[in-house]
Amino acid sequence: MIQPPLPMLVTGIAGVPGYNAFHYFRARYGERVVGVRQPSMWPLKGEGIVACDLQDEASLRRLWDEYRFASVLNSAGSCRLKSCELDPAMARRVNVVSTENVMRRARRHGARVIHLSIDLVFAGRKEGKYVETDPTDPVTVYGATMVEAERIVSRVTPEACTLRISLPMGISFNGHAGAIDWIASRFKQNKPATLYFDEVRTPKYTDCMNRLFHELMTCHRSGIYHAGGPRQLSLFEIAQIVNVVGGFSPDLLKGCPRLDAGPVPPRAGNVTLDSSKLIDALGYEPFDPWPYHEDLVPDHRDWHYERDRRFESELLDRNRDWVHELLYRNPSQPGLVPPSRNQLWGARRFGG
Repeated sequence: MIQPPLPMLVTGIAGVPGYNAFHYFRARYGERVVGVRQPSMWPLKGEGIVACDLQDEASLRRLWDEYRFASVLNSAGSCRLKSCELDPAMARRVNVVSTENVMRRARRHGARVIHLSIDLVFAGRKEGKYVETDPTDPVTVYGATMVEAERIVSRVTPEACTLRISLPMGISFNGHAGAIDWIASRFKQNKPATLYFDEVRTPKYTDCMNRLFHELMTCHRSGIYHAGGPRQLSLFEIAQIVNVVGGFSPDLLKGCPRLDAGPVPPRAGNVTLDSSKLIDALGYEPFDPWPYHEDLVPDHRDWHYERDRRFESELLDRNRDWVHELLYRNPSQPGLVPPSRNQLWGARRFGG
């Protein structure tokens, strides 16, 4: 691939998309790629990782003066739905003020920008397959702040590319962030996990996302693009897959309609994204389905109880570690595994 503008800043590396993208670009371009975390996230350490409060304009200015970034992948923000509902001021500082500071600095220095937004800018009141021209109508504080951040990006850096993403499936640095890690962390502790039958998303591998980021850094697309994967799955179905691949007790998985989840945080419905605009712009489909293998796609609500009949096949007869990587890595085009991988799934499950 063509080299993107360097040096590069990757913000929000405590989250799944930022963490995986940082390691992808760092492996290729070394010290010319810098990842930023909040100062409070002190356990996240390593070469090229620096602490910077993006809400503090002076701190960001000093960082930029030191590195002179020519491109930015902005994935900073808080996606903790309940925390955002209980503290809207915090949500706005983290998701809006930080974005505005980064965009102003990028504009001043003429940096190429890719900004990550989310499918939860929509409520999911229709049958999904949202396109870019559909009006936003978030049901959460998180979604509302992400809409505000999108508008700031459009106003301050109109040449930027904003990607609305949906459930990036990749490793996290602490083993608890992201859909796979949160669900698996419950099951590993022998605790139940309750997921929703009617919250539907379009997940994709971070391997695919990283390659997309790379291309978009060099082809100068601007405006908003939907970046959802080609397979639609409910949160309950995703949990079924994690339950089976991890070999956990099926009794630990509970399901319910989202209206039974309680008032805080409110849950969106079918917020699946139609990525046709992105596909047309690129000339190809950038995402393989998650999970890649059809044998791992549930077809009814008791599917995860039928593993003995369904999964004693060549697919699951292979090395257990290889099976685990079906969730984090795209078997078609596997990418780099970040360094915290072995912290996530215990040796009890995967033969270590």
